[in-house]
Amino acid sequence: MPLEWKAGDSALRVRFERRLTQPRWLSVAVPAGSLLFAFVLLVTGHDPLSTYRQLFDAAFLNPGSLSQTLVTTTPLLFTGLAAAAAFRMRLFNIGAEGQLYLGAIFGAAAGLYLGGKGPTSWWVVAAMVLCGALGGALWALIPGVLRAFYRTNEIITSLMLNYVAAYLLTYLIFETESYWRDTTGFNATVFPTGKQLPPSAVWPSWTIGVQGGVKIPLGLLIGLGIAVGLWFLYQRTRFGFEVQVVSDSERAARYGGVRIRRKILAVMGISGAIAGVGGASQVGDFAHSLDGDPNGLQKLGYGYTGIVVAALARYNPFATCLIAFLIGGLENAGNTLQGADFPAGLVGVIEGIILFSALGGELLVRYRVRLVRPERTPAAPETA
Repeated sequence: MPLEWKAGDSALRVRFERRLTQPRWLSVAVPAGSLLFAFVLLVTGHDPLSTYRQLFDAAFLNPGSLSQTLVTTTPLLFTGLAAAAAFRMRLFNIGAEGQLYLGAIFGAAAGLYLGGKGPTSWWVVAAMVLCGALGGALWALIPGVLRAFYRTNEIITSLMLNYVAAYLLTYLIFETESYWRDTTGFNATVFPTGKQLPPSAVWPSWTIGVQGGVKIPLGLLIGLGIAVGLWFLYQRTRFGFEVQVVSDSERAARYGGVRIRRKILAVMGISGAIAGVGGASQVGDFAHSLDGDPNGLQKLGYGYTGIVVAALARYNPFATCLIAFLIGGLENAGNTLQGADFPAGLVGVIEGIILFSALGGELLVRYRVRLVRPERTPAAPETA
């Protein structure tokens, strides 16, 4: 049934008709986003071609830039996959940010407790991954249980839990002498910091190429493996088929014998576990301690950017890997070029324009926009 919008009886009407065939919206969305951002650059007094070249060089070509881009890509990959895993069943898990924090807390606890002296121990790394997944899953199951048994909106509950997790993270380092806080030495008495992981709990990385090359963290490889596993789970298993049925019609799924509550809990647990592994990766790969500073991990907002990554990838795990890499490069370039000539807000503007163009393309996929003129009915003859 076509949708119509009109302004006045004699004005043209805008008709939205559902398409029978779907065009390739991404081929239109990306150039449209680039042109819109070029217009923004012109209005703000920047040369579009020069700016694009600076962004590309700072993200991928300058010495050390590609390694730093992979550092930013890693958490975005985890949070993007976490959002995609939940959104596939129309469960809008907005809490990947908080689940990332809980994964960092649990992963750091495992590394501090099990780690010892000596080189990297693989069983300690595995324990950190499992504990990080456990922490994220438990945090995600809170809105999952509320949605499954009490029909509570998971958008609100998962979003509010992000702030609870952020305050908990700050409390563990700044407000109490917890197990995660370093309480020895002069620096610890001046500024609270997290305990440094022992060497055996530091995740390894590999360098490809010469003269520094490209540094590939272990967390990135784990994220790519999770993307493959998530694709297989949703495309090649009965679980994935039932998730798709629930996404299309919950009533039909219930009529077919699918246990909706179990699926909600399972999908939310999987989503939270993926984000939690991302938190453990932040501790094991990069920070090597629990970062409770509100201007540190919390300021980066990886969980919220991951939602953008998942939306642009249309919840496809493999596309999420690519989009996370591109957005990670954009974030890295923005941090590198930030200054008087390149305000930090420009990166947020281009991310918003890309998302806006993608959503507009999604609308054109589903509907065809037509302008129609209303038909005039002949006037009735006057009676004597």
